[in-house]
Amino acid sequence: MAAKLFEAVGKFGLGLAVAGGVVNSALYNVDAGHRAVIFDRFRGVQDIVVGEGTHFLIPWVQKPIIFDCRSRPRNVPVITGSKDLQNVNITLRILFRPVANQLPRIFTSIGEDYDERVLPSITTEILKSVVARFDAGELITQRELVSRQVSDDLTERAATFGLILDDVSLTHLTFGKEFTEAVEAKQVAQQEAERARFVVEKAEQQKKAAIISAEGDSKAAELIANSLATAGDGLIELRKLEAAEDIAYQLSRSRNITYLPAGQSVLLQLPQ
Repeated sequence: MAAKLFEAVGKFGLGLAVAGGVVNSALYNVDAGHRAVIFDRFRGVQDIVVGEGTHFLIPWVQKPIIFDCRSRPRNVPVITGSKDLQNVNITLRILFRPVANQLPRIFTSIGEDYDERVLPSITTEILKSVVARFDAGELITQRELVSRQVSDDLTERAATFGLILDDVSLTHLTFGKEFTEAVEAKQVAQQEAERARFVVEKAEQQKKAAIISAEGDSKAAELIANSLATAGDGLIELRKLEAAEDIAYQLSRSRNITYLPAGQSVLLQLPQ
């Protein structure tokens, strides 16, 4: 009796395990920000895109392919040439995501690794096309215009593959060694030219100052000559008196000066 009971329990447990396995294989989860495309062994890729949550499928017959529909970054380095034939190294940073309702077409025509197959090729194509319209100098001075033109053209091109570009930006822009050395030499030449211009302007200012000083001395000499011609030696005597008065004032304020009476040849022993 007990053996039959254990045998029945074992069969029930085995049946329950098989049923659980079947149910588990018939369920699949789609995480947040993801979508699923169903591949049917008999009908191929289904046109229906499955949203987030837990869903049923037919085991062995159907298979879910999960796609990440959130924005993801990708850096694409490109070496190209400018309008004046300068080598340009550019790195483009792209935030991309697939169009959810076009996932069946993307999976059928491109595959799960659509970003590896599409983005490098179209980015290189657009960058070469846009950069070729600008000179090396314009790529620096009009960088915002270049970035906007690349973004517009690349967004339009990616839309044909079912991709949305949320952001496109130029993160790195350098030129060849020859162009960089030429720019540095030009900067040095400009600095030397500015220095030379400053020296010339300084000399001009010094020349003007010397002329003004000479003109002032000439005018002063002319005025003195006119005064002497008008007043005679009186002006000279007046200047002597003014000088003597100034000297006497300065000497009177000094403690190291000793006064002697007229005609006295020795120092007086003055009390302290």
